[in-house]
Amino acid sequence: MDRYDSDVLAGGRRPRREIPVVDAEVDLVVEDADSGFCGAILGFEHGAVILEDRHGKRRMFPLEPAAFLLDGVTVTLRRPAVTKEPQRRITASGSIAVAPQRAKVAKESRIWVEGVHDAALVERVWGDDLRVEGVVVEPLSGADHLAEAVREFQPGPGRRLGVLLDHLVPGSKESRIAASVTSDFVLITGHPYVDIWQAVRPAALGIAAWPQVPKGQPWKEGVCAALGVTDPIEMWRRVLSRVDGYRDLETPLIGAVERLIDHVTE
Repeated sequence: MDRYDSDVLAGGRRPRREIPVVDAEVDLVVEDADSGFCGAILGFEHGAVILEDRHGKRRMFPLEPAAFLLDGVTVTLRRPAVTKEPQRRITASGSIAVAPQRAKVAKESRIWVEGVHDAALVERVWGDDLRVEGVVVEPLSGADHLAEAVREFQPGPGRRLGVLLDHLVPGSKESRIAASVTSDFVLITGHPYVDIWQAVRPAALGIAAWPQVPKGQPWKEGVCAALGVTDPIEMWRRVLSRVDGYRDLETPLIGAVERLIDHVTE
């Protein structure tokens, strides 16, 4: 048996004490073990931690190899890891997206638009906002009977109505229709374009401008002919597919829809 098979001095050694490592969070109060300076952590500069005592005096101490006392316990401070804030998602309308919510019962207030193309475009850009607010967009299939439809709707304080009209310019048929509705709980806005297609910026479609269609010729058919598209339905699909957000729309339409949303959610 080897008489030197073990360390005869091992029995007199004390186990090495591990010094805990603590994140140097702002406002954490610590004391520098060497100088006795005690203060709250303000921040960091050049690899050092900045402490401020109760009198407002500030001093800097290196994070390593300095030792600090936290509630009487010796600790080593380390700079906390930087965590990136999650990027905020922006909706197509330019607003900040909210966290997913449960489905809600729709408000009695409504937004009416002239046709299904108008409804699809509003949904594409403002759909997220409207779902959060619980507001439904409904197509009118034309505005000729708007006054009668408004009377049937019976708008009131908790039952507001917003209406979006095409070609709402002085002297137009649409302007006369709008003037026939006088309820304080109905807001009618619109844009100056002949059709909702024209409210999409030409640049989004890769064209310099929307074609000029002679008076007396159906506008959509005239546009399709000028652009070499035989089917208006196919043309509309192309138009809608090029709209990714409010930046692809003309300003008058953006303003008109935003006012309607404010009105029905007031």
